[in-house]
Amino acid sequence: MKTMKVIAVGLVLSVIVVGCKKKEEQPVPKTPMQQAPMSVPMQPSMAPHGTAGQKVEKKILVPDSVKAKWNKVKFAIEDKASKKSSEYIVNVGSEFKAPNTNLRIVVGEFLPDFRMDETTITSASDMPNNPAVRVEVFENGKTIFKGWLYSKFPAIHPFEHKKYGITLKEGVKG
Repeated sequence: MKTMKVIAVGLVLSVIVVGCKKKEEQPVPKTPMQQAPMSVPMQPSMAPHGTAGQKVEKKILVPDSVKAKWNKVKFAIEDKASKKSSEYIVNVGSEFKAPNTNLRIVVGEFLPDFRMDETTITSASDMPNNPAVRVEVFENGKTIFKGWLYSKFPAIHPFEHKKYGITLKEGVKG
């Protein structure tokens, strides 16, 4: 009788182990990458009591040395149908209506040396090592893009549109 119990327990344990092993071997479905939000959920281990799962807004800090040196940006706007591109210099903190389109670009902060940590987005220096500008793009009055454009890495969170392309060429010293 004792031997039967040992065999039964062994059989149950082997079924559990095999069942768990099969679950581990199942592939995880892949999902397309999405644009990184300007606020990110805190990890529970990093969150103070009562804030687990809440989003923490990142503070954008533009150093005074950057404000004094960089006050414009240069965009390239491409018409994908005609494959023609035009460049425009736009003041930081202003709005720009892209000619011959229904697009309006609100230009936010420009950071010549973009850096981000858990709580802050800033510029590590006033040198153009990693230029980025925060923009919001409207089409016919509706927001269609809100985020950062990077001049040296235009494929990171790019502006995507079936008719037009918008890229940051560079910052312009003022």
